[in-house]
Amino acid sequence: MNTSTQLRSQLASIHRKSYPAYKSLKGSYDFQRYIFHIEHVQGDPFASPSNVRVFVPHSKAGFPEEYYQTAHTRVALQDYLIRRMEKELSPHSFQAKGSGKSGILRITHCGQEILERTACKIDRQGIHVRFEIGFPANGRTINAPELEKIFFSILPDCVFHALYYKNQNPDTVLQVFELAEDQYFIRQELSRLGLTAFVADGAILPRQSGVSDLPMKNCIPFSSPESLRIQLQLPHKGALTGMGLPRGITLIVGGGYHGKSTLLQALEMGVYNHRKGDGREYVITDSTALKIRAEDGRHIQQVDISLFINDLPNQKDTRAFTSLDASGSTSQAANIAEGLYGGSRLFLIDEDTSATNFMVRDEMMQTLIRREKEPITPFLERIREIYEHSGCSTILVAGSSGAFFHKADTVIQMDSYRPIDITKAAKELCQKYPLLPTEKPPYHAPKDKRIVLPHNDRHSRHGSRGPERAKLKVLSKDAFSINRETVDLRYVEQLADVEQTAALAQLLRYTLENLADGRNTVPQICQQLEKLLQKDGLDGLFGTSMVPCNLAMPRMEEIRSCLNRYRGWKN
Repeated sequence: MNTSTQLRSQLASIHRKSYPAYKSLKGSYDFQRYIFHIEHVQGDPFASPSNVRVFVPHSKAGFPEEYYQTAHTRVALQDYLIRRMEKELSPHSFQAKGSGKSGILRITHCGQEILERTACKIDRQGIHVRFEIGFPANGRTINAPELEKIFFSILPDCVFHALYYKNQNPDTVLQVFELAEDQYFIRQELSRLGLTAFVADGAILPRQSGVSDLPMKNCIPFSSPESLRIQLQLPHKGALTGMGLPRGITLIVGGGYHGKSTLLQALEMGVYNHRKGDGREYVITDSTALKIRAEDGRHIQQVDISLFINDLPNQKDTRAFTSLDASGSTSQAANIAEGLYGGSRLFLIDEDTSATNFMVRDEMMQTLIRREKEPITPFLERIREIYEHSGCSTILVAGSSGAFFHKADTVIQMDSYRPIDITKAAKELCQKYPLLPTEKPPYHAPKDKRIVLPHNDRHSRHGSRGPERAKLKVLSKDAFSINRETVDLRYVEQLADVEQTAALAQLLRYTLENLADGRNTVPQICQQLEKLLQKDGLDGLFGTSMVPCNLAMPRMEEIRSCLNRYRGWKN
């Protein structure tokens, strides 16, 4: 390992040389307080900035060991350190002058959710923080004094103030730790108490706008109906009351603009922990919850949708259904089948984003169109069986059809953003308006036996940088391309961050190059990915290669959704 003094000498020796001479700086340097790794040097001042990593041993960082002993507290502390590092770096970005991206200092910007990210990793040795620096140049000529200012003046102060415990507010760090433990405790209690979700009294569910995930100001705080209110005794916060939604079928109803979808959206994102001050810190949903919707135009490959759709006029096999351009009903049926494949314990459905003919058939339609002429078994007729046979609960927002009252265990009316338990009244109404008796095929759990091959017959193996390596481009939070094949994730609505999309792109490439071999089924591939991520995190995808600094961990539910939407599989 080189010393910081050697780095300073190297900088002096390449001043005013052509920009590629910066590549000679690649390596590791001891700055006494931390180790500085230059892992990738940009080839041009206008290219993506250089990737660097700072490592601070625990003996110097000094954070209490209990703060990173468990996975949930470690991720929370990592999130805190990324935010602290961003706060330190941002004021200094572009202070070093030059052309193109010269002087940029950039680290991941964290949103309201607390996600595991490659920008910070805490292991047994210490704290690793990855970020980007734009190496300064005048035109394409190296400006070493400006980079020296970054390396020897700006960075040491930023690292010292962001990553050393003695420079933190100990109460703030303690709150991060305690909130993580309390959130984990609630998740454990959901299982013990037979609940699908918990929404704390006083939670702020509405967001500022469609483009801002910050809490809305001056809105009505959440208050649980008394019949659904439970009290939890958290390890640190103590007594906390809120609405506990039991397993089974929960119906959320009410007039337009009264908060039905707002509650459902909060539950969708309750699969993630949220930072203090978000308003949804104590909105906790079953971690396997899956948002289900219609998805016109979706690619479907050999999915068993026969639970809902049979006897198509074209005689197409719905036990292994394939479509390049699925309809609303077939796509929603496939989404549910794939959720059951993956072991989801909770479906979240909004009537507004569902296919009407998939959800329910009214009495007049049932009378006029005989069962043998209708290939769709509506979700209404399967919702109870899905829970009883597969153990998967449903929370459904409905505003136009009262048929689901007959199937619901719990009915909540949203009235001006206030929930009211109207289960008893709904059940009494069902006595007056019974459903017509129907016949349907017997229930069977869909099975996933898909064996997939890679997109190309030959792929470079793990860690290679050869010409056959799949090319990735993240287009937005909603899409990425791999070898010019776009993977559309617009309707994978529980993705919280574009860095999760970037991670999904890397996971798909890893699958193509290492796991899709003509023998592994999709469930087997998912199991192998899950083991890899549990063991090494996203770092495990890269072996000895450089780990990107801009990835965030997706859930297995989103990983499955990504694999299922890739159009390049060969069966």
